Amino acid sequence: MSLVRRARPEDAAEVLRLRQIMIDSLWGDGGDGGEGAAGWQRESLPELRERLAGDGDFAAFVVDHPGRPGTLAALVAGTVEYRIGKPGNPQGRVGYVFSVATDPDARRRGYARACMEELLAWFRARGAGHVLLNASPEAEPLYTALGFTRDPDPSMRLSL
Repeated sequence: MSLVRRARPEDAAEVLRLRQIMIDSLWGDGGDGGEGAAGWQRESLPELRERLAGDGDFAAFVVDHPGRPGTLAALVAGTVEYRIGKPGNPQGRVGYVFSVATDPDARRRGYARACMEELLAWFRARGAGHVLLNASPEAEPLYTALGFTRDPDPSMRLSL
C-alpha cells in the first residue's frame, strides 16, 4: 500500500502550509512582497478547497506525516494545460509541476519522489505530452533521476 494519496479538500490548510515552506526555501523572505503568509493563505483557501474537491486539470498528491497526525509530510501539485499541438506533442497537453515541498523534519525519506511518481502517472493518464517544472539546485538531482532534463527555452514573466 502506497503512502501517497490524492489530497482532499480538508487538506487545504496543510497544503498551503507546505507551499509556504517551499516559498520560504526559495525566496527566504516568504516571497510575499510583505503581504504575510496569513493573508495570501486565507485568500487562497476557498479556491484550493474547491479545486481539491474536483477531478479537473489540477491535482495534488501528499504523504501524511508519520509522527504528527493531521499534518502532511510532503506535497506535490500540478496542472494539465492545453496548448496548441506541435511536433512531439500533437495533442497539446502539457503537465506543469508547480509545488513540491517536504516538511523539514520529514526530508530524506523518499516522500517527494513517491509523490512525484504519482503526479507523473496522473499526467500520463491525462495524455500530457511532456511535463515542465522549475527546479531549485537542491531538488535537481531528484528530477534528473526521474528523467527530467534542462530545458533551454527561455522564460519570462509579467505580473498582472
